[in-house]
Amino acid sequence: MKRPILIALFFSATFLQAGPYGLTFVLPPLFAGFNGTEADVGNTLALTAISTLFIVMFSGHVTDRLGRMPTIAWSGGVIALSLFLFATAAGTGVQIYLAGILLGVGWGLFYTLTPVALGQIIKPEERVRFFTLLSVFIMAGFGLAPVMGSWVERIGLGLQAAFMITAGFCLVSGLIFAALARPFRHHIVAPVPAGQSDELSFGLAARVMRTRAAVPIWMVGLGASVFAGVTNFQAVYAAESGFDYADYFLTYTITVIACRVLFAEFVGGRNPYGVISLLMVVMALSVGLFLVLGDSGWLYLLAATLFGIGYGVSYPIVKAMAANEAQADLMPQTMQLFGLSYFIGVFGFPFAAGWIIVTAGIFALLMVSLGLALAETVLATGRFLGSRLSSAREGSRSSH
Repeated sequence: MKRPILIALFFSATFLQAGPYGLTFVLPPLFAGFNGTEADVGNTLALTAISTLFIVMFSGHVTDRLGRMPTIAWSGGVIALSLFLFATAAGTGVQIYLAGILLGVGWGLFYTLTPVALGQIIKPEERVRFFTLLSVFIMAGFGLAPVMGSWVERIGLGLQAAFMITAGFCLVSGLIFAALARPFRHHIVAPVPAGQSDELSFGLAARVMRTRAAVPIWMVGLGASVFAGVTNFQAVYAAESGFDYADYFLTYTITVIACRVLFAEFVGGRNPYGVISLLMVVMALSVGLFLVLGDSGWLYLLAATLFGIGYGVSYPIVKAMAANEAQADLMPQTMQLFGLSYFIGVFGFPFAAGWIIVTAGIFALLMVSLGLALAETVLATGRFLGSRLSSAREGSRSSH
């Protein structure tokens, strides 16, 4: 198999398998169909968070036994089973919780291993371009999934049909990844040592959090929590405010994809934390806009656009800063901890968010999300001002 065909099939399979994460955004209306509450959604996604963290920590043992590409292929089957359980559930309970656990296992393996596998068949000078493409295909997959869910529901098939359709996509994706396993071995240019992904321990995590990389690690967790608060329960907000949540997801997805393509090689320039701080202000303005936009459809789309700019552009820069500020001997552990912080935010925060909605309402959740966005802004601004002060001191010393 020629390399361009191999890569095209890899990205196609990635797109098909990215959809299930987007369907977590429509779990509230799915659960409402069997009298489940937002708290039930939060409980389910909490189990997803736990299983994701567990499988990421021990994914090295799985890949040592199966190989990376076969493991990614099996993750498609695990996710498909999860979606089938979601689609056929008649109420909250063991089936729903098992679905959440399986989703975490499948998504954790897929999300962490696809960039590792891709990195094996690309040259160093190709990394920025191909990793940007990977993020675009994943973003397109999970961003368009809730749009498809809304359209399927609109024609009367129900959200369950969207979960079944996406389960089918995941099975196709798994078959593609399985078929690519052998051709992949013939195109490897950068072998990755087996077992590298299970090198993180509590002691090493503590060492990482004492380095300068701790700030971007905290920031990605806060940003992911804001993202989860706004996006995971967007269907609830849209229903209460009279909007179609598909409009939000379509606008947000297009904005993020456009920004990531346009700024593919941008990592903040000379003042990355200053840029991050500015983007966090944009994200905070977006969350604030959701609180005051009333029934204006144009403001709703503007809020989605601003959120896509603020969060969509800041995430790759924050990730780049984690890598840039990592100690050389702790680079793998730093990036793995960065990923774990992200997973805690996107899957763990909905646990708290669901209970906030049940006890105080969706607008209380938006207020909490706004507070988290401002906290991330403070962290970025503090690091920016600190770097400027350090530069001024060094300039003063050199002048003497």
